[in-house]
Amino acid sequence: MDKKKSWNITKVIIKIAVTGLSLFLVFRKVDPKDLKAAILGSDHWFFVLAFLAFLCSQLISSSRLNNFFRGIGLQLSEGYNFKLYLLGMFYNIFLPGGIGGDGYKVFFLRKKFGIKGRKLVTALFFDRLSGLWAMFVITAALVVFIPSIGIPNWWPILAVVAGTLVYYIVVNKYFNEYAFWFVKKHLKAIGVQSFQVIAVIMILYALHFNGKFSPYLFIFLGSSLAALFPFTVGGLGAREIIIVYGSNFFGLDDHLAVLISLTFYLISAMLSFCGSYFIFNPRALGEEKLPQDDKTEIEEMEDLLKKDE
Repeated sequence: MDKKKSWNITKVIIKIAVTGLSLFLVFRKVDPKDLKAAILGSDHWFFVLAFLAFLCSQLISSSRLNNFFRGIGLQLSEGYNFKLYLLGMFYNIFLPGGIGGDGYKVFFLRKKFGIKGRKLVTALFFDRLSGLWAMFVITAALVVFIPSIGIPNWWPILAVVAGTLVYYIVVNKYFNEYAFWFVKKHLKAIGVQSFQVIAVIMILYALHFNGKFSPYLFIFLGSSLAALFPFTVGGLGAREIIIVYGSNFFGLDDHLAVLISLTFYLISAMLSFCGSYFIFNPRALGEEKLPQDDKTEIEEMEDLLKKDE
């Protein structure tokens, strides 16, 4: 067995092991029976609304990414880009041992349209960065509504203003190509995070929660950073660990907080599964068959960057 296949198998084992261990630690503190009872007694129509809100967030997210693509000269229709976006989501959650959703999009677009890999990788990086900025802005806004944190209101406001100003200056000066439509892209980033917050609120309504939403929303947004951790399956497990300990810190119901996270993950997995359609029907992407590559994500990225130098 060569090193490439060995690393792919090892990566899958690590991801499953870390995810399994994380969930084991979570369920030592949260009784699965209580979670099951909460779901069975929930209002399922609010779950439908949560799914629709999440779908809206991903439609906007796909459009935002397309704006970054257009900034580097790649002209894709919104419909075509969303199909590829769904395929990337499927790769991220259901095929965690391969090249990954972002890596596959770079590989696919470079092969089909001849765009430099470095430009595609950088566009995806700034797309993610805009999402982190939006998460930072909304989290800072929530701090104002959580007095127990003990932070003066002007601190998060100053942090947002100063951080945004520095962010814009750096991008505009050193990465001007990716500063194109800066305001439009970042308004869309706010829209993505806002609809995800709405999805969480719908989940809370589904679970008949009538208390204060802001602490749960704050913990949820903070735990979303765990999705960036590479050695889990879509952040599953790591996100829940952060939520359990965050709930203890704020004195919240950890069963409810974990249930919110698991439900949100299930909703995202349901939408991501739609991306499997393009694996079995590649003609929907204008291909007789999808391009395949057996390299790991890191090796693929390195090769793309070397070829573009």
